[in-house]
Amino acid sequence: MNDSDETIPFPARDRGEAQFNPEPDDPGAVEPDAVPKSPRAAPSGDRASAMIGAGILLSRIAGLVREAVSAQFLGTSLYADAFRAGIRMPNVLQNLLGEGTLSASFIPVYAELVHQGRKEEAGRVAGAIFALLFAIAGALALFGVLLAPVLTSIFLPGFEGERRDLTIAIARIIFPMTGVLVLSAWSLGILNSHRNFFIPYVAPVLWNSSIIGALFIFGGRVPPDELVIAAAWGALLGGGLQLAIQLPSVLRLERSLKIRWDMKLEGVRTAVRNAGPAIMGRGVVQVSSYADIVLASFLAAGAVSTYTYALTLYILPVSLFGMSVAAAELPELSRQRTAAIEVLRERARGGLQRIAFYVVPTFVAYIALGDVVVATLYQRGAFTRNDTLAVWITLAGLTLGLVATTTSRLLSSTFFALRDTKTPARMATIRVSLAIVLSLVLMLTFERITVGGVQLPGGWLSWMTIGGKPMGTVGLALGSGISAWVEWALLKRALRKRIGAVGAGAGPLARMFGAALVGCAAAFGVRMLVGDWHPVALGVVVGGTFGAVYFAITAMLGLEQSGALFKRVGRMMGR
Repeated sequence: MNDSDETIPFPARDRGEAQFNPEPDDPGAVEPDAVPKSPRAAPSGDRASAMIGAGILLSRIAGLVREAVSAQFLGTSLYADAFRAGIRMPNVLQNLLGEGTLSASFIPVYAELVHQGRKEEAGRVAGAIFALLFAIAGALALFGVLLAPVLTSIFLPGFEGERRDLTIAIARIIFPMTGVLVLSAWSLGILNSHRNFFIPYVAPVLWNSSIIGALFIFGGRVPPDELVIAAAWGALLGGGLQLAIQLPSVLRLERSLKIRWDMKLEGVRTAVRNAGPAIMGRGVVQVSSYADIVLASFLAAGAVSTYTYALTLYILPVSLFGMSVAAAELPELSRQRTAAIEVLRERARGGLQRIAFYVVPTFVAYIALGDVVVATLYQRGAFTRNDTLAVWITLAGLTLGLVATTTSRLLSSTFFALRDTKTPARMATIRVSLAIVLSLVLMLTFERITVGGVQLPGGWLSWMTIGGKPMGTVGLALGSGISAWVEWALLKRALRKRIGAVGAGAGPLARMFGAALVGCAAAFGVRMLVGDWHPVALGVVVGGTFGAVYFAITAMLGLEQSGALFKRVGRMMGR
């Protein structure tokens, strides 16, 4: 779930950043000399994405601990299914109105006002957006609480009996939490626009910690049906803490904030206009997300939790590397919207290379060493070796689209910076439509499914089982992975028409893949030498070997990302 200048100077062109060339028809455009200067220079793309990445890393570590604790107490039981479905169903509210939509609509407008020194107007726009979000999120949260049984029947038609009842109870607790997290995403937008990156992305640690605390306090002391309800209340408390930790920084940075309903402001109208296509784009993504859950609900018990365990690992590099770079670059790309095309293109190219540097080895590791990764995090208590294998093969299917998904984040942010939210929405619609069709066909290929007493056609690969459980989740994962590449290709083609060809470069990518394969070979050798160690110890040794070899080889091959990383570590050690 889940990631302090008041005026911003115009960066120098000889540093690879933009000069400001206001368009004649831009009512907010000002001459460079009229813009107030900040005493502090803007952080580089590497530094900004590193701050975001650090915050996301901590929050994702907390998320993985949450998943490991959940696996320990709930395994892949119907209670685990109910908890994950109960949390995910209300999450549509947060995803529709939260960070994704605000990144596309609010942040570009607000960041540009801050950049131009129009503090009073920026505060009024921020306050009006807060009032609008508060009203919409509150109404939708109340709607979700009242209609949770109906929504459960719609989104999870395969859930029956205790699994359905628990999902309804959990959803009613979680819906108010998602309304709070929408306002937390508004705080993130304010802080990011002021280049304050760490706090909003580390804030989810509190959300995860609240759930972990509830699981540890009540786990083993109450029945599993009561345990998942306690964890849901922990999630609600954590949502409030996640918002609360950001508000002091928001109020310190945005001293002109005026929370009032004001739809007449030009900035508000622009944000609302851009929000429409953004919400549509987020909406179709949610359709895909819930289509996966709907389809998984017809599979054997434990399929929902198996898929979501794999999805948690898949989302980790998407957030750490794709989202961190895209979030760091969005305010800068927005500030450079009217700059020379070459400047914008070079900024996007650098971001894509930074993403690829970390995602390429993750791709190789998930495919070749995924069982080690899964076992390290989950294999204990109720989570068995067969569960590890089932999650690994599902993760491998998702991972096929990992490089495409992460780089598409930055491509979409580039369109957002250009005030184009329609193109990413169209591409997302195509991807989602394709994913639903492919996932359904491939799911039926891997597992025989009966609906209403009628067995659906398919099941040609149903002989592939792990621990007696069929692998329909693999079909779901493959559908998502394949469709991600279609979206990536469409975004690249559309962006090429706007600013020219943008990519990480064939040469750097070849060196990254080569280094990752050498690292994988070294990790396999170590795995064979150490034998049957405890999963955590094995994961640390094998993963450490893979990472050390990859970074060493990329440094030898002259990749600037590796060189910059070693210099940063050297400076830290020198201090």
